[in-house]
Amino acid sequence: MKIVVIGGTGLIGSKVVAFLGDHGHEAVAAAPNTGVNTITGEGLAEALDGADVVVDVSNSPSFEAAPAMEFFQTSTGNLLAAEEKAGVGHHVALSVVGTDRLAENGYFRAKLTQEKLIADSSVPYSIVHATQFFEFLKGITDDATHDGVVSLAPVYIQPIAAQDVAATVAEVAAGSPLNAIVEVGGPERFRLDELVRTTLAARQDPREVRTDPAARYFGGVLEEYTLVPADDARRGATRLEDWRAAQAQAVK
Repeated sequence: MKIVVIGGTGLIGSKVVAFLGDHGHEAVAAAPNTGVNTITGEGLAEALDGADVVVDVSNSPSFEAAPAMEFFQTSTGNLLAAEEKAGVGHHVALSVVGTDRLAENGYFRAKLTQEKLIADSSVPYSIVHATQFFEFLKGITDDATHDGVVSLAPVYIQPIAAQDVAATVAEVAAGSPLNAIVEVGGPERFRLDELVRTTLAARQDPREVRTDPAARYFGGVLEEYTLVPADDARRGATRLEDWRAAQAQAVK
């Protein structure tokens, strides 16, 4: 199958392209740096010519509410319209576990809007909800840091390796449309505050982690299970300890 990966040169997209290529598909990496721009429409029709499946793992360059909403509305709208014209039979999008539970945050509202556009389109679809990546733990920590103190709620989190997310997205893309959401998370659950505390200690980062049940997560209020998938979700294979060891080895 010809599978076009929007955002195909990024963290997840490049891995999706590699997985699909290894399984015999014609995987095309589409991004502004390859001449395909879903905001302006540049190169979109040409990229989608003959495509069986489109995978969208692109992301807004800003996490602020207004620009994120503009990005997802414009990009997704242009992409779905181009898919309809090209006769694409399956649209696969990557989103976030807990999006519907974090709708007070503008970025997550934008992601919900993206999902609704996809579900309302005539193009058959599958949406993959992934938990936060191991690679994003630093960003979570930095956002929660004020005056050298990291304030985090003691809620559950089930992070996952980007490689495992990409493998799931590639597997879904190679299958039939689900016209539904499928969830994937890491193999282990942690308490968010304790996970960050031990991570900082391992890195000899002097920041103090303060446990605060009222601490917000990118501006949103967290319940105990906001950030984790349902019990029947798919699970990645990579444990955090093994991922950390691989990262350490890679920089040697």
